[in-house]
Amino acid sequence: MKQPDQQHTICEQELAAIRDSLEVLGGKWKLRIMRHLRIHAAEGNTFKKIQREVEGISAKMLTKELQDLELNLLITRTVRDTKPVSVSYAITPYGLSVFTVNDSLVEWGLNHRQKIR
Repeated sequence: MKQPDQQHTICEQELAAIRDSLEVLGGKWKLRIMRHLRIHAAEGNTFKKIQREVEGISAKMLTKELQDLELNLLITRTVRDTKPVSVSYAITPYGLSVFTVNDSLVEWGLNHRQKIR
């Protein structure tokens, strides 16, 4: 059996891990953007396409969220030297690890909608 001090330490570590996860993935948009990128991975995911399909997000917010996701190594931003310059976004292999959480949230959300109807 774990000692109270050991249980307290484990609890603190788990709460810190939750805090860290929510700092990276929290908010209204990040998981929705990542889900869009995963579903449309075979297509060119340009800024305008993402903004058009992630309903309700402003250009300013999309810019911020894409920068945060890229900073946390969850997506890549590729600039192509075309005229005009084109930029596309994709999920990184590391970013795919988020989908164990994301898929569980989708499943829970679908079940919750049924339950509250």
